Amino acid sequence: MQLLRLGAVGSERPVARDDDGNLFDLSGVTGEIDGAFLAGAGIERVAEALAAGRLSPLAGEGLRVGAPLAAPGKIVCIGQNYAAHAAESGSPPPDLPIVFLKTPDTVVGPYDEVHLPRGGAKTDWEVELAVVIGRTARYLDSPSEAAECVAGYAVANDVSERAFQLELSGGQWSKGKCCETFFPLGPWLIPAADVPDVQALRLRSWVNGEARQNSSTTDMIFGVNDLIWHLSQFMVLRPGDVISTGTPEGVALSGRFPYLQAGDVMEVEVEGLGRQRQRVIAAP
Repeated sequence: MQLLRLGAVGSERPVARDDDGNLFDLSGVTGEIDGAFLAGAGIERVAEALAAGRLSPLAGEGLRVGAPLAAPGKIVCIGQNYAAHAAESGSPPPDLPIVFLKTPDTVVGPYDEVHLPRGGAKTDWEVELAVVIGRTARYLDSPSEAAECVAGYAVANDVSERAFQLELSGGQWSKGKCCETFFPLGPWLIPAADVPDVQALRLRSWVNGEARQNSSTTDMIFGVNDLIWHLSQFMVLRPGDVISTGTPEGVALSGRFPYLQAGDVMEVEVEGLGRQRQRVIAAP
């Protein structure tokens, strides 16, 4: 089962897709796919309604695909969580998770345009596994408790303006991470129960059809459960929050590839979770 939101910006409607690719309207179950929906066993209710045949079919052809999660509370990102990416960034593998935040208003749909920010010169792509929280995580006793806090998983592109992030940072990364449109999410949310092994998913990216990144969540330094446990010691993770778990090697920061320019097309994919495609344009 896939959960997604279809429609124009600001007018998306919640939809479920079954294993045969059929779309179903969720308006009778929920008005939105958000933190309240996840906290209220929304995924389980949708699965039950789908199995019972209580959902109305929907013709979604031609409709824009929005981000699968509306109004995330916060977006917590992990830096340099793949050893090879840390190396290409000029850093040793971290001993503890490197944590930074992206503002929720950076979220756009998986096929929406991405804006090159004014004054930017080093905009970069980063395919990542996104973890969507479905149950409050506060001071978890161990990583083994973390799996119960996950609602599902999605594809994310942690777009970054490296000049802002590193050269104009003032000591932290937010300036290069929070530009408008810098967090394409989706195309859908896959329930955690439908992902057999989150630590064995292939991640790939392309620019203008040319391969860039090709790795696996097997290579994460800190796995999903460890990250949730660790973060819960410093902040409360609530339903509707998103953790973006880091990117593997193969970004422009490595020096092996040019940075993005207007007209370029990014594609990012996580095995079993879908594929995104964004055209890059100058900021309006």
